[in-house]
Amino acid sequence: MTREVKISIIIANYNNGHFFKDCYESLLAQTAKTWEAILIDDCSTDNSVEIITRLIKDDNRFRFYKNEKNLGYQSTLVKGIELSNTQIFGRLDPDDALMPDALQLSLDTHMKNPNVGLVYSNLIICDNQLKPISVQKGKQISSENFFVGEISHFATFKKDIYAKTSGISINNKRAEDKDIYLKMCEVAPAFYIDADLYKYRIHGGGASTNQNIDKAYFWYWVALIKASERRDINIENLFLQEFVRRYQYNILQNKLSKIKKSRLLRLFNKLGLFKAYKDL
Repeated sequence: MTREVKISIIIANYNNGHFFKDCYESLLAQTAKTWEAILIDDCSTDNSVEIITRLIKDDNRFRFYKNEKNLGYQSTLVKGIELSNTQIFGRLDPDDALMPDALQLSLDTHMKNPNVGLVYSNLIICDNQLKPISVQKGKQISSENFFVGEISHFATFKKDIYAKTSGISINNKRAEDKDIYLKMCEVAPAFYIDADLYKYRIHGGGASTNQNIDKAYFWYWVALIKASERRDINIENLFLQEFVRRYQYNILQNKLSKIKKSRLLRLFNKLGLFKAYKDL
């Protein structure tokens, strides 16, 4: 009997083959078995193709493709969505992993809520070895409060509702996920699952981590501004509140950090002469 595939997982790889084993094993461990993985290598310059093909072997749940030329992450995701055969899809990066019940919980939520276009959960932030550090909680979002809600991985989409949007932006280089989340909220309700389903690896090559954090924050605001233009909303005051005050806060924190490192103040603290030291 042919297995009915209900969800496609889009994996766009570029030079992350050395991390792929964790991603691969997390799919094998899923409690839901009705999935396919669309795996596209975007002209990696390392041994990613060798590693990936050795792992997936003849497992027909994995459909492996190689771009003829480097398209970039966003365009590769778009290609993966077009190649998928299901009505529901989600994104999994090759350096990340899913918790075992991620697909089943997402599928169940979609089935119970046919009007919902986007289902999302909490994000587990992990170190380079994929060991959990903290959990980034999501927040319920709607078309009215899209500036204060929080959507993160694991996010899954109904393809027919996704088709009502302009799709993933190939021009937003580091926050294409935030951009498409906002677009989805404009055409259908989103549903937040309060469960920790996605393991997000922090490492030096991450597109939105470490030295790329500020760049990712810039592209996040590009997504917000585009969303506000589509809704005819002026977000100037929100920008001043969230960005400018954040910048000023960071300057203050840097100054306090330098003060706290003062040897003289440390000595005063030990002598009990500067009790406010602990509050810096």
